[in-house]
Amino acid sequence: MATPTYIYKIVPASPALPDPIPDVLPVSELDRADGFIHLSTALQIPGTLQRFFIDHEQVYILRIAYKDVENDINWENPKGTAPGEVGENGIFPHLHNGLRLGNKEIESVTLWKNGPDWNVAINKAKEDNWFRY
Repeated sequence: MATPTYIYKIVPASPALPDPIPDVLPVSELDRADGFIHLSTALQIPGTLQRFFIDHEQVYILRIAYKDVENDINWENPKGTAPGEVGENGIFPHLHNGLRLGNKEIESVTLWKNGPDWNVAINKAKEDNWFRY
């Protein structure tokens, strides 16, 4: 499968993201514990939302131009313990750059609302051509 144009980070909407986005955002406990930033492709976002954000009313979706971080991305299983190939089932993009994600990496941000499920937000973002592989 071809490399993506964009990769995405899902962030809970509470607390709100700072505006403007700083050089470095706080990282999640999971990212800190694993030592890298968990990301998803457009094709993986629905599953990631269902698995980890089903009870959230709103999330921010941070869009990152893949070409800008490609040198720091490892394609790995969710735990980062086994390498894989782009597009391989169960293989995700992980950002290995010292846990730095901020205004230099993030191309744009949108707020998605969950209701009645995440599909409404996903479909709207696709229609607006914001959410794409």
